[in-house]
Amino acid sequence: MMLFSGCTRHVSPISSQEEKTAPPDPFLQNDRLGRGINLGNALDAPYEGAWGVVLKESYFQKIAKAGFNSVRIPIRWSAHADTAKPYTIDPAFMARVDWAVRQALRYKLAVVINIHHYDALMQNPSGQEERFLALWNQISLHFRNFSDAVLFEILNEPHANLTPQLWNALLPKALAVIRASNPLRTVVVGTANWGGIASLSDLKIPEEEQNAIVTVHYYNPFHFTHQGAEWVSGSQAWLGTQWNATAAEVAAINQDFDRVADWARQHNRPIYVGEFGAYSKADLVSRALWTNAVARAAEARHFSWAYWEFCSGFGAYDPVKEQWIPQLLKALIP
Repeated sequence: MMLFSGCTRHVSPISSQEEKTAPPDPFLQNDRLGRGINLGNALDAPYEGAWGVVLKESYFQKIAKAGFNSVRIPIRWSAHADTAKPYTIDPAFMARVDWAVRQALRYKLAVVINIHHYDALMQNPSGQEERFLALWNQISLHFRNFSDAVLFEILNEPHANLTPQLWNALLPKALAVIRASNPLRTVVVGTANWGGIASLSDLKIPEEEQNAIVTVHYYNPFHFTHQGAEWVSGSQAWLGTQWNATAAEVAAINQDFDRVADWARQHNRPIYVGEFGAYSKADLVSRALWTNAVARAAEARHFSWAYWEFCSGFGAYDPVKEQWIPQLLKALIP
């Protein structure tokens, strides 16, 4: 089993990208991500605080102290940028993201930033392509001198009209924009159809792009992890579904991750389970058993991971009591 330590604590905010001549090894970068957690429902909300989460410096400190190696910060850039050329990102919002990234680095956490909840792109890929690329141009330029502990995830969960084929066509264009200012930056690339593992076979990353980590999201069995989720139609009927770590239940996770590992070996790509979690309407014992099983299955195959998420509906931390939920923290960091 991989031990996520070592290089993960040597992180500086501003670096020396110019001093380096070769990109980092993406497998070592994936080791560096190690055990992570998503700071969800904050900067990916329509505005920060709309979904009850406002980032605090203490959150980054507590995440690092608990033993995590990284954070993933989902960001809804599309809600904070002009809709007409040149699609300028609000400077105040850029400064807020900059602050969050610097907090992560201050506490020696590697950090993944992405474009999250770009709903207009999912509905109208061709009409939004120019704006999407303009957003990445601005993000890339802003963070170009940050250390290689900052990774760019190009797009969260392509879906709807952004089909696997259209995602494969858009991906090289986004990479070209990023590489123009960040030739050595490690990028994170997800699958279409909501980031699921079933779409790995459809993903086509340009062969020349070797400084990349592939991310998948894992919420199986969905009727367990999303029981009672207000945004999922019919999920109220799933309330009371348990997950007891039976041999068959654990085998199902292992079979799924074995398929991912087979794909990773064939394509020589490191794997990052960028989201996994069980909603708080499930019973806590089941949630902890499932969370532990997924995290250990990932680690056994040298996948890094980021739990969804820190302190909201799936949260491992209680922001009211200002303490970790011990069963979930132990499941994540035994």
